[in-house]
Amino acid sequence: MSNHKVLVSLLATAVLAACGGSDVPSEVSADTSTAAVPAVAAVDAGRIMNAAEEPEMWLTYGGSYDETRHSSLASVNGDTIQDLGVSWVYTMDKPRGAEATPIVVDGVMYVSGSWSVVYAIDAKTGEELWTYDPEVSGKDAAKGCCDVVNRGVAVHNGKVFVGVFDGRLEALDAATGEVLWSNVTVDQSKPYTITGAPRVFKDKVIIGNSGAELGVRGYVTAYNVETGEEAWRFYTVPNPNKEPDGAASDAIFAELANDSWGDTGAWTTDGGGGTVWDSIVYDTVNDQVLIGVGNGSPWNASVRDPEGDFSGAYDNLFLSSILAVDADTGAYRWHYQTTPRDQWDFTATQQILLAELPLGEDGAMRRVVMQAPKNGFFYVLDAADGELLSATPFAEQTWTTGEVDENGRPVILQEAIDLENYIVYPGPTGAHNWHPMSFNPDTGLVYIPTNVALPMVYSMDEKAGNAKSFWNIGYDYAAGWAYEFPEGTIEFTKTLDGGTLVAWDPVKGEPAWMVPFPQAFNGGTLSTDGGLVFQGNKAGEFVAYDAASGDRVWTSKLSGDAAAAPMTYEIDGEQYVSVLSGWGSTSNLTYGVALEKPVSAEPGRVITFKLGGTAEMPNPLEYNVVETPKAALAGNEESWQLGMQRFAENCMFCHGAYAISSGVLPDLRWSAMAATEQSWSAIVKDGALSQNGMRRFDDILDPEEIEAIRTYVLRQAWLAVENGHAEAPDLAAAGDQ
Repeated sequence: MSNHKVLVSLLATAVLAACGGSDVPSEVSADTSTAAVPAVAAVDAGRIMNAAEEPEMWLTYGGSYDETRHSSLASVNGDTIQDLGVSWVYTMDKPRGAEATPIVVDGVMYVSGSWSVVYAIDAKTGEELWTYDPEVSGKDAAKGCCDVVNRGVAVHNGKVFVGVFDGRLEALDAATGEVLWSNVTVDQSKPYTITGAPRVFKDKVIIGNSGAELGVRGYVTAYNVETGEEAWRFYTVPNPNKEPDGAASDAIFAELANDSWGDTGAWTTDGGGGTVWDSIVYDTVNDQVLIGVGNGSPWNASVRDPEGDFSGAYDNLFLSSILAVDADTGAYRWHYQTTPRDQWDFTATQQILLAELPLGEDGAMRRVVMQAPKNGFFYVLDAADGELLSATPFAEQTWTTGEVDENGRPVILQEAIDLENYIVYPGPTGAHNWHPMSFNPDTGLVYIPTNVALPMVYSMDEKAGNAKSFWNIGYDYAAGWAYEFPEGTIEFTKTLDGGTLVAWDPVKGEPAWMVPFPQAFNGGTLSTDGGLVFQGNKAGEFVAYDAASGDRVWTSKLSGDAAAAPMTYEIDGEQYVSVLSGWGSTSNLTYGVALEKPVSAEPGRVITFKLGGTAEMPNPLEYNVVETPKAALAGNEESWQLGMQRFAENCMFCHGAYAISSGVLPDLRWSAMAATEQSWSAIVKDGALSQNGMRRFDDILDPEEIEAIRTYVLRQAWLAVENGHAEAPDLAAAGDQ
């Protein structure tokens, strides 16, 4: 097949030498390339259900169906950790964000990278077995809010399942990487994407989608694992006419959810949102699927559903909810809405985990659902019926009093409803974003990678719909900004960008310990019976902490940052710990201003450690951009202000706030394309680089606005020169007068 490359078959009796996809580990001798590899992984739902009996494997995205991300492996512990070193490094063939958690079964690692490429790797040696590239069009990158990332795959009975960025769900042969079946799960004419990991349960594989920021309607779909035939679909918001869809969600919409929406507003044209872009969990005890539902589209509730208010009648179900549905039929079971009538991008898509806690009668163990979504509350619910057991703030809030009422609804402050240039904590990045948390049943603690501060001033767009932005939020994203700012502004901005690793006690509703970070968006966590918590961070470190105290006990420098959650497995009595590293994701694309210095677009890497490992860590790529303006200052105060506005609405998500890039994508201040109005227009207006993921904007912006953005970018470039952060060019010598 033209769209994938098979390097070697797992059915072969030997592993061939890697074909350039991996960095050859220094401790692997020549004869390891002939080690026997099992035929095809025999993973079924029963085996995943009993994952605790095979701690040497990592059979599903969260480690088990409960998705606690805890391992009973303990060879790597507080006494041995100092001997932990790099075993092998596998380098993927594409740059951008690396967010996946690998699957390991019977000696083979299956992992996804950017652009939804899937890799099969010998889990002991790091040697490549095969790769599959679904060949996503570069044009589709413009449909994504948050980089061309992928969080992982699922494995079942000789198949590897991957959700492809352009909306496909594909089943691959685990032995060869060949496509066995492929389903387009979305309307590809709309800005849907898939970035989340599929889950397998019983005889089904389930996947959601992304795109609420750009205007779509959310849902999840379950398919038969063998044939790819649709089993059921559940929509998370009603269709514009509130009519049946012929879906599993029809009954509950007719009974309850339809009446929680008005009959007019942007939701009737823009889909309403509610995309299920991350957390999907199978509850084996109650035979139900738990779904984390996303934000509204547009964000602004008064634009989305102007007939409604915050009295409780127009909660806009099932936005920002934990939703339980029957595993066999998809029929509604129960829901708990974490943020009624959400208007702050407070998704409930963050990781849902299941556990037993002493919250029953007389301290009896009770099966519970736990989630720490964007809104800053830590929730504990009864898994059987969704009864709220506790809701306690784990981060700073200015949108509520920090309490919920007798009905479990957050007590929302009027200022957060009115949004008259009110500063809301947390902002849309959330107190906790997608980065997975973990739960240790021995310590009883949940280890949460949280974000500190990162507020937002939510201000109504003058056109009440943000018509000048392809982002569908209904707010003025540039509220309070100016084209010119004092030297200290950027440094002040950095002070708003922080994070913590919080060890949260879900029974007491309080932190046991916290580790602060100077930056937000630090990596997901892994807990182990070795008494350790592993986490990567924005500084490019991979760290082990004492699970009980939070003391840092071991650190390794990586070649990039590590947003993904680590995992662990065991082969031949040796414990391995793996984490993905790479630069990308929305945290690096948008918040380049928070980095100490720009970085290069690193390829994603799987970095695997073991006791006694002696392999070399690859050096990061050099950032070698010449930081100097490519043209003289252009425009005036009026054009700079307009350009700043349109840049903030349309460009900052990829090229960075204040036009300061992380380096992963081009810093427009130093781009030759900014040298002339003609070259700039060819890209921004005419789409000359659309195949590279740079969308054309002539459907949103007129030529005056496009040129205004260029003048603003040049103003920022020359401001950097004035402040001593860039070199002044010799424009006369270059022929630019």
